[in-house]
Amino acid sequence: MTVPLEVVTDLAHGGRWTSLRSAGREWLWRRETPERDTVEPGDPFVDAGGLEECVPTVRGIPDHGDAWSRAWTRVADRDVCHGDRFTLSRVIRRTADGVEADYVLTADPGFRFVWAAHALLDLSERATVRTRHPATTRLYPEAAPLLDRPWPPGAAWVEGDWPAPCGLPLDRLGPDDGTAVGAVVDASRCCVHDDSDRLSLALHTDGQPTSIALWRNLGGFPAGNPYRSTGVEPMLGRVFDLAEAGPGDAARVPASGEVRWRLALTADCGCS
Repeated sequence: MTVPLEVVTDLAHGGRWTSLRSAGREWLWRRETPERDTVEPGDPFVDAGGLEECVPTVRGIPDHGDAWSRAWTRVADRDVCHGDRFTLSRVIRRTADGVEADYVLTADPGFRFVWAAHALLDLSERATVRTRHPATTRLYPEAAPLLDRPWPPGAAWVEGDWPAPCGLPLDRLGPDDGTAVGAVVDASRCCVHDDSDRLSLALHTDGQPTSIALWRNLGGFPAGNPYRSTGVEPMLGRVFDLAEAGPGDAARVPASGEVRWRLALTADCGCS
């Protein structure tokens, strides 16, 4: 059965997707953040939830990238953000079975970047995340106390196979336990199961590295005032921080001066 998806965005505040609904189900988690109204480029990230456009990095500088803190504009049928060294535009359209967002990033040839559809989802403790098995998965230092092996001194990440890299099951969310873990999975699509509801996320591009980032925050972040949030984030690139990207870890603008990609979302993933 085809289940339609509906999207609402806020161009004035970073082009953020503020709602993604299917059959009465709101998929995006949100929280009240009045300080978001006054942010400027370069400010520390203000987590309002929804789906943020993070580019040209997620972690690192600028914090969560250079697009979330800028006002976007509408030019014909495109939403447009002018960043420090790039321009990002998108067209979001409903399809017969969901939503597609077509993106174009223009910049000087050779410009390297990471982009993430930083989707924070409103999920129950029973929710699961599914993708292909096995998929190489990078875990970041905050996961070190939870692994079945010591963390290598100075390592930016360690690798294991989905769904339990280095002995850490990531496919099931579960109840709050005071942990927060980031991971990057070598895959271009995944789906989320939450009781009878489904959400599929897929990334389509040519000649650029893709991945699915996972932020499983079970009440472990931020320090002092933690809350629960779950990020399931299709990415161009395979690292959170552009500064840590090795060969093949970041998207690169070719001689044409532009990179194109499509994000496809459906509420019927097709798996069991």
